[in-house]
Amino acid sequence: MTTLVLVAALGLVAAPGLPAQTPTVADKVREVGTVAARGPFAPAWTSLEKFQTPDWYQDAKFGIFIHWGLYSVPAFDNEWYPRNMYKKGEKAFEHHVKTYGPQSRFGYKDFIPLFKAERFDPAAWAALFKAAGAKYVVPVAEHHDGFPMYASDFTEWSAARMGPKRDVVGELAKAVRAQGLTFGVSSHRVEHWWFFDQGKTFDSDVRDPKYDALYGPAVDQKTSEGGTTPPSQAFLDDWLARTAELVDKYQPQLIWFDWWIAQPAVHSHLQQFAAFYYNRGAEWGRGVAINYKKHGGESFPDTAGVLDVERGQLAAIRPLFWQTDTSVSKTSWGYVTNHDYKTVDSIVDDLVDIVSKNGCLLLNIGPRPDGTIPEVEQQMLREIGQWLGSNGEAIYGTRPWTIFGEGPTAVVEGPFADTKRKAFTAQDIRFTRKGTTLYAIALAWPDSGVLTIASLARPSQLLPAEIASVELLGANARLSTTRDAKGLHVTLPPLPAVRPHALALRIRTRS
Repeated sequence: MTTLVLVAALGLVAAPGLPAQTPTVADKVREVGTVAARGPFAPAWTSLEKFQTPDWYQDAKFGIFIHWGLYSVPAFDNEWYPRNMYKKGEKAFEHHVKTYGPQSRFGYKDFIPLFKAERFDPAAWAALFKAAGAKYVVPVAEHHDGFPMYASDFTEWSAARMGPKRDVVGELAKAVRAQGLTFGVSSHRVEHWWFFDQGKTFDSDVRDPKYDALYGPAVDQKTSEGGTTPPSQAFLDDWLARTAELVDKYQPQLIWFDWWIAQPAVHSHLQQFAAFYYNRGAEWGRGVAINYKKHGGESFPDTAGVLDVERGQLAAIRPLFWQTDTSVSKTSWGYVTNHDYKTVDSIVDDLVDIVSKNGCLLLNIGPRPDGTIPEVEQQMLREIGQWLGSNGEAIYGTRPWTIFGEGPTAVVEGPFADTKRKAFTAQDIRFTRKGTTLYAIALAWPDSGVLTIASLARPSQLLPAEIASVELLGANARLSTTRDAKGLHVTLPPLPAVRPHALALRIRTRS
């Protein structure tokens, strides 16, 4: 045996003509432990609570989320099709049998050859996100369905080896960074423990051991969440290895987790991962962050990561930075043929409201299985970008003012509430600040042509200084104003032909 072949046999290098050694889950878990142990963060909440939100994140304010995977092929109901197609009584179950036949003959795996991504153009995607005014991009690296959209060493079932046979996450990371945007990823792997459990209740391909690597473990969700069948050590080690693999291969500066990391059985591995990831960020010299949720149980202490509110908002300023993740669609995160889309006006209003309360908006789109982004979603993003092109000064790099705003429209606080509020009005005004400059953003154009800001009445403890100038962003003209006991009254220019989604005023005071 030659020296080179002997060294390769020991796993140190690959000899020419021999396959490179594939790391095992155990290898990766040991590496995580080593990195987590060497600091500056340790795998304990008391250490992880010293986390500081990166400046890039606090300044960004607006990002793009991308739900794209096998579930885009059936394009029916929503991105939980892979679970619901095995769940009797669900409309996805009935649709699947009617369209594709029984699940014993055509299961979720059989969508893989139909998922071709033949028109996927990561450079075009990244250019669109830049035009939308986004500052960071977060594709779903692996959804609950257990089919990674990246080149994983720990499974054959991935988009890099099957279907498109492309490392979608890797290609997109390169394109996004080429546009000067920050790259992150989401992982929903931990929910896979139970995601296909209903497929074991009747004759389906989930029962076939040949497909355990895709569908397994498929443990009953109720007993899993009740603590009777919590995730096993082997599954959690695999979760840790896969998530750490994402970090090392793609160096994302944001990791987004769904709600199931709050399960008590996950916490030890979660602390290991957080210390590993934050320590990697320190090695790279780049600020990184982890998103966590409150619904479903406690996962992270508040200062150990960045709170994410799914499809919802907060009612007031939160001293700690936070994020809303929501979709352009009311009905699905992934591609379907019958979306109920939100209006761009409502999305812009939500962005402004969220930013005024020390948050940012991560807005989701769902590409088609061929890799194209639906035209209506492209148009929505470009329209948001046009608004930010004129008004972004009042959004990017700002911080909350003394109060978030004023007006009659109440925001229902908490997750899954973003469609429960009434439309904002011209009396709904939100504030942001940048240094000594104050921005007042009205969420509709007043029919009278005069905008009144009650919070800036004279005298005012909120703004005791005299106002030197008031300008409408995008108009390049000073406005006529008066200030009395009822508020600051701003006479606006004639209403544009296309009514703006929201109008932002730059207010400067005399020093």
